[in-house]
Amino acid sequence: MIDTHCHLDAAEFDADRDAVWAAARDAGVETLVVPAVDAANFPAVRDCCRRYPGCFPAYGIHPLYVTGAREGDLDFLRHWLAAEKAVAVGEIGLDFFVPDGDPGRQEWFFAEQLKIARELGLPVLLHVRRAVDQILKHLRRIEVPGGIAHAFNGSRQQADEFIRRGFKLGFGGTLTFPGSRRIRQLAATLPLESIVLETDAPDIPPAWLDRGRNSPAQLPRIAAELAALRAVPVAEVAAATSLNARRVLALPGA
Repeated sequence: MIDTHCHLDAAEFDADRDAVWAAARDAGVETLVVPAVDAANFPAVRDCCRRYPGCFPAYGIHPLYVTGAREGDLDFLRHWLAAEKAVAVGEIGLDFFVPDGDPGRQEWFFAEQLKIARELGLPVLLHVRRAVDQILKHLRRIEVPGGIAHAFNGSRQQADEFIRRGFKLGFGGTLTFPGSRRIRQLAATLPLESIVLETDAPDIPPAWLDRGRNSPAQLPRIAAELAALRAVPVAEVAAATSLNARRVLALPGA
C-alpha cells in the first residue's frame, strides 16, 4: 500500500521514528510520500527519505509557512528539485481557514510554485482548505502534470474538475467518522481510479485513535473503511489506490 501524504520527518516522531516506520512496513504500507512544508525543512525530509527504504520526498512551501518565507526560497526550491529526486512539488496550496493566513501572499507563492512544477514537469501535492475554487482558478491558468488534492473536502462538481485536470483525490482519517457525510459520500461514489489513500500522519487521526497521534500503520484500516463504504473487497481498494498513486506521482516503477 502507498501512503501518499505522511510527515514522517515531523517532531512528533522524533522519539520513535524507527518503530513508526517499521510498524508501517509490518502493516503492509511499503511506500510513504513525505512532503516538506518550508525551505528549512527540505534537508530533514531528504535525510528521512534516505534513511527509510520506501520513503520518497516532495518539496514545497506550505501555505501556512509563506509568511516566514522569502522570495529567494523559490530559487532554492527550484535548485533543490533539480538536484534531488522528488516525486512531486509539495506541500503547496491555499489555506483560507486560518484568519491571519495572508491570502494574497499565499496565492503569490502558490502560483510561483505551480510555475516551477510546470517548468520541471512534476506533479503537485495540494493543500486545499476553504479555497477549492481559488486553487482551481490557478490550475486553469498554470497547467501542471496533475497531482493529488490532499485531504479533499470539496463538492462533487469540484472533484470532477480536479479529475478532468489529471488529479487524484486524497482520502484518509476523516472518512472514518460517521459524521463526515459529504466526504463519505464522495469516497463511496467517486470513480475508484480517482482516489488515493493518505494518513497525513501525525495529523488527521482516524476515529479509533480518539484524536491521538496518527501514523502510517493506520492506512490499512482506513482502506478497509473505504472498502466498506464502496462494498468491495479491501484488496481491490488497496491495489487500485496504489496503482493510482504510481500513475500520478513520479514514483519509481510507475
